[in-house]
Amino acid sequence: MVILAIGGVGRPVRALDPGENETWVTVEQFERVLDTVAGREDVGLTFDDGNSSDVEIALPRLVERDLTAEFFPLAGRIGQRGFLDADGLRELVEAGMSIGSHGWEHRDWRRLDDRNARRELETAPKLLADLSGKPVRAYAPPFGAYDRRVLSRLRRSGATRVYTTEGGAASRDGWLRPRIEVRHDVDQEWIDSVLGEREGLYRRAGRLMARVARLARF
Repeated sequence: MVILAIGGVGRPVRALDPGENETWVTVEQFERVLDTVAGREDVGLTFDDGNSSDVEIALPRLVERDLTAEFFPLAGRIGQRGFLDADGLRELVEAGMSIGSHGWEHRDWRRLDDRNARRELETAPKLLADLSGKPVRAYAPPFGAYDRRVLSRLRRSGATRVYTTEGGAASRDGWLRPRIEVRHDVDQEWIDSVLGEREGLYRRAGRLMARVARLARF
């Protein structure tokens, strides 16, 4: 299957981090993606960061098309301007969406000491679970960045699945799942090429699985 990763939708209502504008799309672009994905069981949708547009813009359009998605908020930014609040988290869950963890702040997990790793990988999902009322065991590392130590920490934290942004096809039962980022310049040609290039995607998936096998020896 193909898993798409989406940042924000519409006009941001907060200052974006450097480079973050690359993963924001317009409402029209977003609707074009959803219209192409609707009815397909081989495409998954995920949202990173926990932007307020997840509830204000994305959710009603997902529900309208009978689509579900996984959302990965930053626990440390819950309730801040431009981000989801506790009510928004519960609204997503009540609509049939799933909640995972993007960590506490948007930090590279490969560069964390033990204390900060506990906050990013243990405290963050616990808070999200408390606020949403559902267990949180799926993770999406910021920047899609990971290494052997990150994977080891995630296993010890009880992660049931981990989403990256390496591109390629993903296994439905895989623990480490690559995603393809939907970027600011997405158009119908890109959508058709990404969702239609099955052979190319599976070749990339094969290379990824080989890398995972090497990293898994920890």
